[in-house]
Amino acid sequence: MKKLIVISALAISLCSCTELLNVASEVAPTVLSSTSTTAITNTENISGLKSSLNVGIEKAVSLLGVENGFYNDALLKLLLPEEAQPIVDNIKLIPGGQDLLNKAVLSLNRSAEDAVKEATPIFKKSILNMSISDATGILFGANNAATEYLRKTTYSDLSAAFMPKVKQSLEKPLVANVSTNQSWNALTSAYNKVAKSPVGSVAGLKSISIDLNQYVTEKALDGLFVKVAAEEKAIRTDPAARVTTLLQRVFGQLDKK
Repeated sequence: MKKLIVISALAISLCSCTELLNVASEVAPTVLSSTSTTAITNTENISGLKSSLNVGIEKAVSLLGVENGFYNDALLKLLLPEEAQPIVDNIKLIPGGQDLLNKAVLSLNRSAEDAVKEATPIFKKSILNMSISDATGILFGANNAATEYLRKTTYSDLSAAFMPKVKQSLEKPLVANVSTNQSWNALTSAYNKVAKSPVGSVAGLKSISIDLNQYVTEKALDGLFVKVAAEEKAIRTDPAARVTTLLQRVFGQLDKK
């Protein structure tokens, strides 16, 4: 009888152990699954921020590096430099002045559109080398925080690298087989001729000399930053714009704010 009782107790014990193991096996995957969603590291946040900027510059170039990309954008369209406003104010004094002005403005925009086609590798190199000191602060900052950080830390380098591309574009015959430099020189030469004439002297007009390369470089870069910022905002606010797993993981943190 004692033997039977011992055997029965052992059997019950074994059954209990089996049930416990079965329960454990069912619970274990859940535990592993929850622990696999590890806390996002600062390194991942940095990679995610840089990835968002890479996506942004690709989108920016695709929008601006086409015909009328700048010219038809009311916000980004290149007009004459501020220093050249006297030309606009006195355009009626220049023979054929309005036509010269229209051609110069169109040419300025065509040069910007042409130059930004070369911007992607220049921007990506700056993004790759960008040292992010406060990834969390940027990630949880304003909708354009990463773009502004890029601008603040790399603008001078970007400008230096981008300017030769702009110079090449200014020399290309992009409008009616005439380069932007030629259109610009035709306009400013006509104005300066008037400025140096007795009529110009009486009107107090001054000759104009402007570094067109610098002006177009700055305007083209500013336009690119505007578009990159818009893409960054989309990635931050619209999950559908997070086109990679990394972007989904990093910027998904913002959905929990």
